[in-house]
Amino acid sequence: MVVAISVALAVSLAGCSLSVPSDPEGTLAHVTGGELRVGVTIEPGLVDPGGSGVSGPLVDLVQDFSATIHTEPEWTIGSEETLVGLLEDGELDLLIGGFTDKSPWTDRAGMTRGYQEIDGADGRSVVLLVPLGENAFLTKLESFLDDEVGP
Repeated sequence: MVVAISVALAVSLAGCSLSVPSDPEGTLAHVTGGELRVGVTIEPGLVDPGGSGVSGPLVDLVQDFSATIHTEPEWTIGSEETLVGLLEDGELDLLIGGFTDKSPWTDRAGMTRGYQEIDGADGRSVVLLVPLGENAFLTKLESFLDDEVGP
């Protein structure tokens, strides 16, 4: 009986277009081939202000990641609190800056694993923030970061 129920469940789920991980708000689908809205906090050595925008190792990583999903980053500079609010409201897709794995924003944003090998991290475990629950986008970003700077 248990085997029959398991087989029936497996067959019924096989017909669904369920994919794991998923993005309830569709972040990965939205940004792929479009625009990646990136919130930026200035953090010397990781993200520096420039004459025409921002520069630094995190900016370079986001630009390289954007190329892999055929999108262009659009930068918004602000304070952590303002940017986290915009991320929660769906107005931003990604946050970069001096965020670490000790971030106080864990109840308001998802985060990548910590990466100490990013240039300018100076031994800190640097994370990037994403909208809560957008696991397909997070997985794609972490896969890219793993390849670029190691897990």
